[in-house]
Amino acid sequence: MDLLARREHSFFELKQKLLIKYPELNPSNLDLALNQLQCENLISDERFTESYIRYRKGKGFGYIHIKANLGSRRVHPDITAKYLHIDDDEWNKIALDLVSKKVRGRKQIQYRSKAHQKIVRFMKSRGFTINETKKALEQSTTINNTPNK
Repeated sequence: MDLLARREHSFFELKQKLLIKYPELNPSNLDLALNQLQCENLISDERFTESYIRYRKGKGFGYIHIKANLGSRRVHPDITAKYLHIDDDEWNKIALDLVSKKVRGRKQIQYRSKAHQKIVRFMKSRGFTINETKKALEQSTTINNTPNK
């Protein structure tokens, strides 16, 4: 109950934490207890998913990253699809905010320069597509496509 009081957990995530903390627990007894908590609506993968998506969006993570993290927490794909949408307009705003912080007022970035590649790698690690990154870069700076001499 202490773990549940702090934040939402997925069923799988809570089970893993409890098995690590109490290795002597019988897994079938643990499943019974967790199923009871689920029946009493004290654990909910749907509530966890909704909360997790809101939190990670607020921290500047993209669709791909959030979807992968929910998968690693064994949230059912149907639940993920219910709350996480690739065509959400918010992704572009989040990407633009991140890129704007990274370019720090530069008016122009050379295409394929170290600065450009660094931003692209960062955005990819945050779970944004190349198109979202490109659009955010275009909105926040001018990209110079002419090669350096």
